[in-house]
Amino acid sequence: MMQKIIKMTFLKNPKIKAVFFDVDGTLFSFKTKSIPESTRKALKKLRENGIKVIVATGRSVNDLNHIRHIEFDGFLTFNGGHCTTIDGQVMFRKVISPDDIRNLIDYSERSEVSFSLMYDDKVRISHESPKVLELYRHVDIPVPPLFDKEDADIENVLQVNVFIDPEHDDSFMQEVMPNSLSSRWTPLFADVNPEGVSKQGGVEYFCKYYNIDISETMAFGDGGNDISMLKSVKVGVAMGNAGDNVKEIADYITEDVDNRGIEKALMHFGLLDETSADVKHE
Repeated sequence: MMQKIIKMTFLKNPKIKAVFFDVDGTLFSFKTKSIPESTRKALKKLRENGIKVIVATGRSVNDLNHIRHIEFDGFLTFNGGHCTTIDGQVMFRKVISPDDIRNLIDYSERSEVSFSLMYDDKVRISHESPKVLELYRHVDIPVPPLFDKEDADIENVLQVNVFIDPEHDDSFMQEVMPNSLSSRWTPLFADVNPEGVSKQGGVEYFCKYYNIDISETMAFGDGGNDISMLKSVKVGVAMGNAGDNVKEIADYITEDVDNRGIEKALMHFGLLDETSADVKHE
């Protein structure tokens, strides 16, 4: 079993009023294609204790059917580019520069780079390339329709997935999408969002909405797009399956998603007790 690591002992038993959870690789297991029962029960107990439970994902709010059986207090989607309350009230929304989308479409025709355009209510892809098909198989989502260049909506794109290798991120962004920024949770593609958008910014919007201080927040994540969020909250928890770059900045490293990582971390920090958790004594 992985040894849990605490970097700052003064974080023990913090006063937490809101916890933010990444989805893929954090709440959702790619191994079982589901949310572990221990996690589901832990989130329910947090809400029963008056703690806000908020999704923080790169997915669209319409791409979360696999977690709809769980009650949340809000949805931070598109890496912070679209933040809504549980009843659908939009507290923040920012689209990508249309100039960047035009550049992307032109660049793709010259280079055959594949991409996905993500909107409030739909996703469109440029090609059914092997990498694109691998992504949608990996996240267990049907492959979206192809976009029509002659009738493409370039004014309302909230996020783009660009299927390039990580070492090309900087040069691609400078050349093609200079008004946007990229982050990653997988080597398959880069998430591209409007400049100034991040999960950290989304956390700040929710704190303002719920009148919660940032010192009263905790977050869980496993990918590069979680780093700004984990660094900004009082307690940033990296899953055991997180990348090394995420673990390096986290305050605490827990077990992986399939080994009760969320439940065990919440117990460590006193947000759950053994009577309300499923942890087996080892």
